[in-house]
Amino acid sequence: MAKEASLAADATARRFVTFHVGDQRYALPAEQVSEITRLPAIARVPHSPKALMGLANLRGSVLPVASMRQLLGRDEKDSQSGAKAIVLDGAAPIALVVDGVERLIEVEEEDVQTEQAELAALAGERLKGAFLSKHTKAVTKVLDIQALLKAAFAERARSLRQTKRAAPAQTETQVTSPVRQTQRYVTFNISGQEYGLPLDAVREIVPAPQTITAVSSTEPLVLGVSGFRDSILPLLSMRGLLGLPPAEETETQSKVVITAVKGGIVGLVVDSMRAIIAAEEDRVDPMPPLLAARTGGEAKIGAIYRGEGGRRLVSILDLDRLFREDVMERLRSIRAALPSEESRGEDDQKQFLIFRLGDDEYGLPIEAVDEVGRIPDRITRLPKTPKFLEGVVNLRGEVLPVVDQRRRFDLPPLTDQSRRRLIVVRTERHRAGLIVDSVSEVLRIAAETVREPPALTEDMARLVHGVANLEQAGRLIVMLAPDELLTRAERALLDAFEAESKQAGP
Repeated sequence: MAKEASLAADATARRFVTFHVGDQRYALPAEQVSEITRLPAIARVPHSPKALMGLANLRGSVLPVASMRQLLGRDEKDSQSGAKAIVLDGAAPIALVVDGVERLIEVEEEDVQTEQAELAALAGERLKGAFLSKHTKAVTKVLDIQALLKAAFAERARSLRQTKRAAPAQTETQVTSPVRQTQRYVTFNISGQEYGLPLDAVREIVPAPQTITAVSSTEPLVLGVSGFRDSILPLLSMRGLLGLPPAEETETQSKVVITAVKGGIVGLVVDSMRAIIAAEEDRVDPMPPLLAARTGGEAKIGAIYRGEGGRRLVSILDLDRLFREDVMERLRSIRAALPSEESRGEDDQKQFLIFRLGDDEYGLPIEAVDEVGRIPDRITRLPKTPKFLEGVVNLRGEVLPVVDQRRRFDLPPLTDQSRRRLIVVRTERHRAGLIVDSVSEVLRIAAETVREPPALTEDMARLVHGVANLEQAGRLIVMLAPDELLTRAERALLDAFEAESKQAGP
């Protein structure tokens, strides 16, 4: 009988995870909690509600992370020391950041007061009950977490996700429609000079690896090999290919320009990345025959781009001349010594330009990017415009609105602005310049690496097309939709601005 009575008592007990936010104690039913973990690295999402801290990678899954302080209408703490993440179970898991987790406890069903719970609720709280803690003798409130989340995040209709899946083909056609005949080039620095390659010949641009494995070669042309994704990448010195002397010191900003040649891919190590430019055809001149006939680095140059009224000369390299037969022979010998690899399909891979705002990384589809360069010295500020609109610039005869993304997302000013860049983006309706903290690389990302973002709000669903979860590198990159970088109200302002610009004329 005693055993039966004990089982009956256990059946009436409920288990709760208790935690605190400020000086208030709360509880969630244990069956709603899948785990409790330390605060993960968080990638912030533009245009998101205040309660959404961002997205995080939890053992291969991308989860939204919400601030319990914001959900309850409290101010954020200056320090998150001791903070924990409570991961909710269910079809749409979410991590809740709380000030601290206390314990897992059992409470008799009869001790959980439900009828009077709302009387004890403070502003912003949604409660399902309350009980008196046996450990602290303090009131612990049982939160109605689903009601809190629903109030903070508007649910997204299923049709929106279906529309977004069907939209890219149409969007790409619109954003890639050129206004004028231009060719895009990636430019980089080598020994103090600016060189370029056609963007469509470049697969990726990534930071130079810290470790390079040497191969049996004594010439400065061949630097060695390095691991790249799941393959081995031969590395060649662009200085060596152009017949220039090796750098005296290792460049801290060295980049690897990855391009395809017969038989595989190769990495070309350059001093630093410079820009992505949209070069008008009438400003690209073929290499003068006298220089093209020389045997030095000039022989590798196919054309010269005259930018900024002729003050900026960019040497456009010719890949066929760069990889002459003796260079290809060296590559074949390097590959022959490497383990054979299976070919990998690339039909479902896409290129993205990666940029930074603060500690967060974002990606834009490369087909939506017209060019990347330094911020113009002169930006004309317009009266009666919102703070996010930095002003306008004259870009080769076209008046271009400039949006400061750091101001747009209410980030503090940068102390060091030397790496800030202007990304010129073409959307379905606008062409605008985006000021970002830095541009780090061009990445080719496989479709299976990009996960669908959590469906929390309609604005977030439109803006974020995916999240690239690069687990091996410990990176979470938020992929943005160019058309949605501006809110509806901001797009309307730009519409009005462009209409006034056309009426005013040049």
